[in-house]
Amino acid sequence: MATDISIVIVSWNAKDYLRKCIKSIQENLDQLMIEIIVVDNASSDGSPELIKHLYPDVKVIENDVNYGFAKANNIGIKECSGRYICLLNSDVEILEGCFERIMKYMDQHPDIGILGPMMLNADRSLQRTCREYPTLWNTFCRAMALDTLFPKSRIFGGRMMLYWSHETQRDVDVINGCFWMVKRESLKNVGLLDESFFMYAEDVDWCKRFKEGGWRVCYYPDAKAIHYGGASSSFQPIRFYLEMQRANIQYWKKHHSGIEQFTFWMIMLFHHLLRSVGEIVQNATSITCKGDTRHKIDRSIASVKWMLSFNYEARVNFDK
Repeated sequence: MATDISIVIVSWNAKDYLRKCIKSIQENLDQLMIEIIVVDNASSDGSPELIKHLYPDVKVIENDVNYGFAKANNIGIKECSGRYICLLNSDVEILEGCFERIMKYMDQHPDIGILGPMMLNADRSLQRTCREYPTLWNTFCRAMALDTLFPKSRIFGGRMMLYWSHETQRDVDVINGCFWMVKRESLKNVGLLDESFFMYAEDVDWCKRFKEGGWRVCYYPDAKAIHYGGASSSFQPIRFYLEMQRANIQYWKKHHSGIEQFTFWMIMLFHHLLRSVGEIVQNATSITCKGDTRHKIDRSIASVKWMLSFNYEARVNFDK
């Protein structure tokens, strides 16, 4: 029988999450024909061996080095045979009826190229996974925390779409890359993920390319899954945070003019400087959360130093 959905899971040192993810997939297949492809980015926690032992039907591809999110997903995509391709983070847990509802909806709406379900936190609260394209204005609002101060405002809360409940289906600019369902036909038209993005911002770039190719990018809340978050990034939080900054600058270089790039850089530098000062003051005056505040100070200072180094092409080393 033909494969309905090919599921690609990129994993790096997330053994327990990965095992839970695959278990939830197999428990919620309904009548669908699926294949699971795990692309392991040179994990050192025994992930590939565990999956081969517990789930012999799962195809495991072992990379010699950590290729990052985009390239590893592309390696998995090239092995897919399904009508739909699902790119799934290793720290996602599938809930009942998720795949069946998504595929039925996408079959009914053939103009949808990429779709994301409602994502929940571990406590089953809503996780906001939809975004507007980054602009200088909404970047400034985020940097100044105006979106936090005025969350219901479309003017100030635009980037994170805080003004919207996430309870209704709608087309959006960007869907977070923790869970994507992609139509094979649209993938042939749009192409694979841009491998120049090691990690982060590839979701904004890919969704933008889908829309420019005439395909809908759709959020569908009738299907649900849990995203625990931080399965890999928790091991090296500051390094991952710096990689996020690098990816954001890379996105602006790809899609915006030189003046816009410089303005974005200035906003982000000011943002990190402001946060550094605020967190230092908070750490000095607060008697609680010292450890968490110390981490935020280190992260902000590291970001300032990195931005002032102007060494944006060098990737953060994740292999150590």
